Amino acid sequence: MTRTGRKKEKPPFEPGLIPAPGELLVWRDSQHFDRWQDRPCALCGQPTPMRSHSGEPVHKACAKGWTTANPVEARLGRFASDIQPKPKPKGQGDDHA
Repeated sequence: MTRTGRKKEKPPFEPGLIPAPGELLVWRDSQHFDRWQDRPCALCGQPTPMRSHSGEPVHKACAKGWTTANPVEARLGRFASDIQPKPKPKGQGDDHA
């Protein structure tokens, strides 16, 4: 068997909430960043390493601007924030000295 050296592409990951117009997109997951290749932003055409949840190349600022300018279409979920982890109950997982 030979290896091609390429990793398998990960499937798109699950989006969280769609921000209200003017609110920030929360993209903390590393899957939003393609460290290997810049592609033209779907909205402005400039190169970007950023990717939406569906893998669409887009600057986060462009996605936020599009969401603000198109609030009705934004509700369909083209750009969404990451799923926020549930906060741990106080005292659990808090092992700091």
